[in-house]
Amino acid sequence: MRYLPLTGAEREEMKKVIGISDVSELFSCLPTGECRRAPDRLPPALSEPDLIAAFREIARKNTASGLLSFLGAGAYDHFIPEVVSYLSAKGEFLTPYTPYQPEVSQGSLQAIFEYQTMMAMLTGLDVANASLYDGATAAAEAVLLAVRRSGRRRVLLSSSLHPEYAAVVRTYAQNLDIELPTVAVDVASGRVDSSDLRAKLDDSAAAFVFQSPNFLGIVEDGRALGAIVHERKAYSAQVVAEAMALPFLVPPGENGIDIAVGEAQSFGLPLGFGGPYLGFMAAREEFMRQLPGRLVGQTRDLDGRRGYVLTLSTREQHIKREKATSNICSNQAWCALRAGMYLAVMGQAGLARAARSCHLNAAYFAKEAAGLPGVRVVYPRNFFNEVLLEVRRGSAADLARALQEKGILAGVPLSWFDPGKEDRLLLAFSETHNRAAVDRLLAAIGDAS
Repeated sequence: MRYLPLTGAEREEMKKVIGISDVSELFSCLPTGECRRAPDRLPPALSEPDLIAAFREIARKNTASGLLSFLGAGAYDHFIPEVVSYLSAKGEFLTPYTPYQPEVSQGSLQAIFEYQTMMAMLTGLDVANASLYDGATAAAEAVLLAVRRSGRRRVLLSSSLHPEYAAVVRTYAQNLDIELPTVAVDVASGRVDSSDLRAKLDDSAAAFVFQSPNFLGIVEDGRALGAIVHERKAYSAQVVAEAMALPFLVPPGENGIDIAVGEAQSFGLPLGFGGPYLGFMAAREEFMRQLPGRLVGQTRDLDGRRGYVLTLSTREQHIKREKATSNICSNQAWCALRAGMYLAVMGQAGLARAARSCHLNAAYFAKEAAGLPGVRVVYPRNFFNEVLLEVRRGSAADLARALQEKGILAGVPLSWFDPGKEDRLLLAFSETHNRAAVDRLLAAIGDAS
């Protein structure tokens, strides 16, 4: 969105309309000593061409865009068709907030409805909502949803859940009298230790929350985990941090999972220094009236014309405070709009091709890296698009720094999250990579390790 400043004449006209002679009068209610004076050392204003040139000069100092990146661990680089950026930047999509008035918000409501429909299809579940902040808070909302629905206060978390997601879940629950025990991961397979899960599940458990593909890149056996959880009449909740896995793997709903939540940034949202992100939630129909956020429904008016309305809004602004299920305030509809546009443009075949390329690039890397003497592929099976390496000499952070000097961001050292895992490096692959890029990475690792 371009910045178009007001002219001096326009400012004067505005002051006349509101009846002031100086802008400082707008702040006359503030104590004089608390007001900051205008900076007196700012450079003079630049013309638009000079301003653009100045920012381009500053941008040249940023070298990250020229690096070959294999970063992942919750933030993924995927190709975004240009039409998604073009259409989502149109003013009518950028400006609306919550579509309270359906008679003037049919476009926004239809976009949210179609996004919800596509996410329900991808997850294999009955209903999907809009308006969650990100994957981490979506995981926390899954915990709260399971507690509300079950009336139980104990939720088990897999230790292979993204550490930042787990931290957010614990922050949400710390004052809510919710117990959050951790279920171990089998070291040999990288999957949830089913015996530990069985041992810790009891009749007080509301749910078991696990991630698949998990933080180590491994695809869990969701069907088996769900069956174990259901034996205790608890709920199963799957977290998906890499949404591109959804069109490639068996949908959570088809595995018997009750709740699917996660991060949909991979669907049309570019990486941008931490945001914006797009949390999603899908669930079985029994959870519909307990879902946080908003649900848009489709109906017909008295003349038989199709229309869209906010069917359920469970924030206390909309309903009685004691019946509210969440205080999700910022409407994520624009991020959902981009995701919906991306999914519509890619289509079923395009999504399948992109997801398959992600996996095949990762599989090629894992096969070739097995022949490198300085590293070991920790889990050579059951991964989607992330591969965990063990660095045999030095630390993973040292290897990452050495490869960055060669123009490659080689992955995320797990020591960022666990100081005890200094020899682990997690690499992510996507459809934006080709065989030459992966070969360049392999050669650099071989030289550096």
